[in-house]
Amino acid sequence: MSEYLFGGMDSYDTPENHPVSLLFKLMFKSRWYFYFHNFGTFIRSGRCAARGLLDKDNQIHYSNENIRLIENCGAKLHLRGLNHLRDLQGRPAVIIGNHMSLLETASLHAVMREYVDFSFVVKESLLRTAYMKDILNALGAIGVSRVNPREDLKTVLTEGKKVLQSGRSMIVFPQSTRTRNFDREQFNSIGIKLAKSAGVPVVPLALKTDLLESGRVIRDLGPLYPERDVRFEFGAAMDIEGNGQLQQQAVEDFIAAAFDRWQQEEK
Repeated sequence: MSEYLFGGMDSYDTPENHPVSLLFKLMFKSRWYFYFHNFGTFIRSGRCAARGLLDKDNQIHYSNENIRLIENCGAKLHLRGLNHLRDLQGRPAVIIGNHMSLLETASLHAVMREYVDFSFVVKESLLRTAYMKDILNALGAIGVSRVNPREDLKTVLTEGKKVLQSGRSMIVFPQSTRTRNFDREQFNSIGIKLAKSAGVPVVPLALKTDLLESGRVIRDLGPLYPERDVRFEFGAAMDIEGNGQLQQQAVEDFIAAAFDRWQQEEK
């Protein structure tokens, strides 16, 4: 059985004395140390999914490998608001967060899966990518084109509602693309609409995963910045009232406030 790394905790901070991998140092802190281990985990996870074995324990197991990899590269992990996930007591919710890098999907099972069984809304093209398609199909991910917003909304409301009614939660990144900055103008209300349609609460998620940046030539092989902290912060669940505008504003305010606070802390 895989160990949940953050059991009984409301928050977590990587210890200051956490050792950095000697091999990472010998490789002059090269991004390739990270990608070699990350892709190894990705392939093993995909093979596990293809065999129909990507259950809760294995989801946590492979995601734990990515958490340990983050810390072995010298980056600090900070978690806040785990109590809000625990307070759901297994009830489904729509978790709405900003989107910054591939680290989110690689590490969120280690952070959340003990308390929340969930799936994602993802780019449709990922459902045709080797290994990734097996992982996402095992998780019941919902693919959207990001070309036709009306059709995407219809797909998310129809398929997402089925997931939520089955007792599982949905993670939604309303931005159209990954970005280091939080831009309210790009943060649509699709998550709020889904929660309202399914009659479930929303949980705000502010995250900072710019340890990785998108590459100029190959998007998923960008530079590594281990000096940048990795952060996940969850807010309290909110029921949707009326048309959900107040909850949309509250989610945006939560993320914006977290970004402001992190910038002050890291000066």
